[in-house]
Amino acid sequence: MSDTPITLLIADDHVIVRDGIRGMFTGDPGFEVLGEAGDGAQAVRLARALDPDVVLMDLRMPVMDGVTAIRELARIGVRARVLVLTTYDTDKDVLPAIEAGATGYLLKDAGRDDLIRAVRSAARGEAVLSPSVATRLLGQVRAPADPLSARELEILRLIADGATNREAAAQLFISEATVKSHVLHIYAKLGVNDRAAAVAVAFRRGLLSVDGT
Repeated sequence: MSDTPITLLIADDHVIVRDGIRGMFTGDPGFEVLGEAGDGAQAVRLARALDPDVVLMDLRMPVMDGVTAIRELARIGVRARVLVLTTYDTDKDVLPAIEAGATGYLLKDAGRDDLIRAVRSAARGEAVLSPSVATRLLGQVRAPADPLSARELEILRLIADGATNREAAAQLFISEATVKSHVLHIYAKLGVNDRAAAVAVAFRRGLLSVDGT
């Protein structure tokens, strides 16, 4: 095994949490904490400047959230592996983080030994998932997502073309309230919270294509 320590960047908007995480690695020659970030944008800047092996990334942070930061790190080619360390394990948190490029997903109730093992595994590029997250992802594989109805797909295509709810209602000869209801169903089925994310996920899953079909 290499004597070179695994270098870390801790990204969390709570100082007390960062202090606690840092304390878990203090005194262990196998690790070196290079820096701390209080939001996603700072995490991206520091990861680029410090070149850590692993970024411990919270998800819900100001300025830039964790998922956006993970995507940005991948976009600019930062080599660091990202290990999500968060309180949340819902579908709307887990799936976007994994799809964005996170190597692992751990909950903050993990013990020190579990965290250290997870960081070592992440540094090797191995997937690391807390048991509840692994169960959730397995459930997603076993139970395909609720498919969009024909009407929902129509509305999604119009959203992708930039139509407002009012414009979609006019084109489909239905009420604006009905469009809003369908949009909420689309969000729920795709596990997203806004129009841009719905369109992005739809393209990624092949529900929409560049030719408008």
